[in-house]
Amino acid sequence: MNNKGKFIVFEGIDGSGKSTISKMLHEKINMEITRSYYTFEPTDSPIGSVIRNILNRRIKTDEKTIAALFLADRLDHIQNESNGILNFLNDGINVISDRYYYSSYAYHVPHISLDKVIEMNALCAAILRPDIVFYLDVSVSESLKRISKNRNFNDFYETELKITQARDNYLRAIEKEGKKDHVVIINANRDIEDIFNEIWNHVLDLFKEKSASNHSSKP
Repeated sequence: MNNKGKFIVFEGIDGSGKSTISKMLHEKINMEITRSYYTFEPTDSPIGSVIRNILNRRIKTDEKTIAALFLADRLDHIQNESNGILNFLNDGINVISDRYYYSSYAYHVPHISLDKVIEMNALCAAILRPDIVFYLDVSVSESLKRISKNRNFNDFYETELKITQARDNYLRAIEKEGKKDHVVIINANRDIEDIFNEIWNHVLDLFKEKSASNHSSKP
């Protein structure tokens, strides 16, 4: 168990900077600590492709179907025989993921109750909980400003109402479930260097814990 890789997740509303910072962390871990694999949700699997077509408004469906598709994509993301997260972790490779089940907690409520979404994703949590989750908390106004600057097209969830709901739902879910997943709330309204330095310090602590655990388990 102690030789397994660490599973590090980034969460946040659109425009929080999580994709940029998660890629930065992946590269720095690869350079300075040990091997790292970068991934994201929705995935680029066939199920993930359907989800992306829904988000881009090429396919129309209802919110409950979207929630079920995300769950199916996540289960495959964890367990896929060729490129599932567990394969990398069991090989001692660290995994950095842009989104995991807290995204479902954030975006599928209020169409489904928070308790129900948590229940739906309980199978994922039972198979694989993150070692740490960084929730990059940014204001709705800053999110909208960043999205308008960096996007030519807004997806299904990139409206002020949906972003506001998602941020509120993230905070509710973290209050309810955050201790189980070692969720760390990061103020993401700051410069990217400041955000990354704070995250890097947490990651160094995480690897120190792993090293101490490995030493203590040796006969």
